[in-house]
Amino acid sequence: MKLILRALAGETLPTPPIWMMRQAGRYLPEYRATRAQAGDFLSLCYNSELAAEVTLQPIRRYGFDAAILFADILLLPQALGADLWFETGEGPRLSTITTMAGVRGLKPKEAIHETLGPIYETVRILARELPAETTLIGFAGAPWTVATYMIAGRGSKDQGAAHALKAADRATFSALIDVITEATIDYLSAQVQAGAEVVKLFDSWAGSLKGQDFQDFAVKPAARIIRAVKAKHPGLPVIAFPREAGAGYVGFAQATEADCVAVDNSVSPEWAAAQVQPSGCVQGNLSPTHMVTGGQELIDATRRVVEAFRGGPHIFNLGHGITPDASPDNVARMVDAVRNG
Repeated sequence: MKLILRALAGETLPTPPIWMMRQAGRYLPEYRATRAQAGDFLSLCYNSELAAEVTLQPIRRYGFDAAILFADILLLPQALGADLWFETGEGPRLSTITTMAGVRGLKPKEAIHETLGPIYETVRILARELPAETTLIGFAGAPWTVATYMIAGRGSKDQGAAHALKAADRATFSALIDVITEATIDYLSAQVQAGAEVVKLFDSWAGSLKGQDFQDFAVKPAARIIRAVKAKHPGLPVIAFPREAGAGYVGFAQATEADCVAVDNSVSPEWAAAQVQPSGCVQGNLSPTHMVTGGQELIDATRRVVEAFRGGPHIFNLGHGITPDASPDNVARMVDAVRNG
């Protein structure tokens, strides 16, 4: 069995399998060349051959134990009928949804596959072309995180527009969460049918949900998605990443039936090993800043993460995505430190 699948099944391995969030990205010169060939970011996402190529690039370079489908969490709202475009140097922009009429105006979940067909084709290409030992991970954004973009029309540091709608019109907000949740189940299921062996749910803004809101809009939608996808695909492993959840990481696996909880680097590896790993596999959690700064600190921090999680199932990863200013050489040093001590 592939190393990552063994860790996800609860096995403690002598050397943790390793992959890296945003491993196909702007820090790699070969990625920048392929993106230039595609023309723009969305064209790259929807060009199955080129999206598969950038997914394969870090596997060729580093021999990571997993490849994650190259796509974007905002392709799903686009498939539901939202307008999506990217402003150069500023990031994504979406048409906004802030009313019940707006929610009802979205396409039915059955209609998403027309737009997302090229994504499934990327998965099929990767399932054929990846090395036999490499696990293929599909993914989607979690409903809360996707909703924050759909409500504000862009990313924000505090998710203020989504919190405001949640406070002012909880019925509309909840209806939007439900639409995203149901569409995400179908989207992930289609990725699995195309060849994804694991799926990951990214809740990048989970940390801004507090108290009952964290339960209602981070835990419960994740549980609905994971249970539904597992019902369609028995035995499918799922990784959940409620970023910056803090104490909310504790018990998240049991509450959602996730096979692995990815933790960010705002918590120490020792804390996560003590509080989260007893429930099963943990993924994480080296700070991405080490991929920029390098040096002995990178080696020491990498070894610290490996050592902290040595007592249970662990997938080595960063605490968040690698940044465009990272050095490809530092990634090689990290991989070497994980695999060779």
